[in-house]
Amino acid sequence: MFLNFQKLYLLIIFVVFSIILSNCSAIQTNNDPIVKMPNTGDVSVWVPQSVVDEKTAGSIFGDSGVPLFNDKKDKSGGGGIGVNVFLWRATLDTTSFLPLLSADPFGGVIITDWYLPVESPDERYKLTIYILDKKLRADGLKISLFKQQKNNKGDWINSEFDKNLVRKLEDTILSRARELKIASIKAK
Repeated sequence: MFLNFQKLYLLIIFVVFSIILSNCSAIQTNNDPIVKMPNTGDVSVWVPQSVVDEKTAGSIFGDSGVPLFNDKKDKSGGGGIGVNVFLWRATLDTTSFLPLLSADPFGGVIITDWYLPVESPDERYKLTIYILDKKLRADGLKISLFKQQKNNKGDWINSEFDKNLVRKLEDTILSRARELKIASIKAK
C-alpha cells in the first residue's frame, strides 16, 4: 500500500512538473529593434519595429500605396502609439525637469517621482498625467497633481495646492503640442 502511494505521489509530481515545463515553451520574447517612427516631422518618436509594421499594414506599398482594407487615413497625429504624438512629446518636454518614474506611450500615462523645488525644500510635488485621446484636444489631457509638506517631525503630509497650477500646466503642454504640430506641418 505504501509503495503504491509513493508511486502515485511521484506520478503527480512528474505530471505537475511536465505541465509547468511545457508552459515555459509558450513564453515568447520580443526582440523588436527600436526604430524612429516615420512621418512624424521634426518630432522624434522611437517605437518597436512591430508598431511601424502595423502602421503600414493596411496597404500593399506602405503609406503611399494602394489601400486594401484600411482606406481611412488617421489624421489625428497618433503616429502608431496609443495617444496623440504631439501631446505625448509636449508633455515630456514640459515636465523634463521632473524626475520621471514611469512613461507608457501606449497607455498614455506619465508618472513623475517626487520633486523638491530648490527654493522650498519643505514641500514636494508629484504628477500623474493621462493623455486620453489620439486627437490634439484640450480634453484629451488630464493632470493629477500631488503636493506634500514636511511637518515639524520630518514627515511628509498631503497638503492643498493652487488649482490654477494644474490649469497653467495644461495650457503650457497644449501650447507646446500645438507648436510641435505646426512645426511638423511646415516640415512637410
